Amino acid sequence: MDAKDLTKEYSNGEVTIVWKNALCAHAAECVKHNPDVFKPREKPWINAENSTTEKIIETVKKCPSGALTYYLNKND
Repeated sequence: MDAKDLTKEYSNGEVTIVWKNALCAHAAECVKHNPDVFKPREKPWINAENSTTEKIIETVKKCPSGALTYYLNKND
């Protein structure tokens, strides 16, 4: 496992945030727009349960590097 090329997923049950550290430009747009979820000084640094699905999607779409993406979870 290459520590410089990690992909991690964080979910609130409805939406899953996908983070690729190799793409992250550290622009901190996620932290600025949704500090309840994105807390770089904490581990894990993303806690998707602290926000609504709509706000998470809105925040992820502002990521300038593409390091953050998301997908909606299927409700079976």
